[in-house]
Amino acid sequence: MNAVEIRGLVKKYADFEAVSGLTFDVREGEIFALVGPNGVGKSTTLKTIATILSPSSGSVAVFGLDTAREAHGVREIISYLPEEAGAYKNLTGREYLDFMALVFLRDKQKAAAAVAFGSELSGLKDRLEDKVKTYSKGMTRKLLLARAVMVKPKLAILDEPTSGLDIVNGYEIRKTIKQLAAGGMTFLISSHNMSEIEFLSGRIGVINKGKLLACDTPAALKTRFTTDDLEEVFIKLTQ
Repeated sequence: MNAVEIRGLVKKYADFEAVSGLTFDVREGEIFALVGPNGVGKSTTLKTIATILSPSSGSVAVFGLDTAREAHGVREIISYLPEEAGAYKNLTGREYLDFMALVFLRDKQKAAAAVAFGSELSGLKDRLEDKVKTYSKGMTRKLLLARAVMVKPKLAILDEPTSGLDIVNGYEIRKTIKQLAAGGMTFLISSHNMSEIEFLSGRIGVINKGKLLACDTPAALKTRFTTDDLEEVFIKLTQ
């Protein structure tokens, strides 16, 4: 079974079609990257998979569950980290993880296990006892990633997971994603960082103006366009 199956997805707003007949699959256990210029439907697609938006037409299924008809079931097995996500600044890092674990799991024993996993995963150590408002952007992003994956979702949807982070923090987050994928978690990510995409992804879907232009491995795409530079592939496809 595929983790995600998108068939002819269309998302229209009043006077704008953000996604225009998108079709692709995400395989179970892979890291799949969705890339494209700003404003071409990437975030709309991720939000539709995450059940935040409903398709205008077409279908989206997550592990066999239709995101429109079975949204509750989908939410039970996914997590979603938006690019501009924030944490409750007046809570400590640990209090934030405690609260979010109970919201998602509604079972104290399972929540405690998730917080223990998330605390270790975050790498924040003693800083988890400090309030989130004292955190740097990198520390906050680590906390948010820990929140997104500590419940061990079948599918983690990450929009620009290392946006604005320095080299060290970005590397640590990418390494964490790789480790979790090796353990069987499926990831769907969006990023403008082509080096990050190449490091993380098994396959890449390139979209522009709401349409899928190509979907393949980084190596296959570079071979197709006779280049060693994934950024050049991106530019040739989107321009």
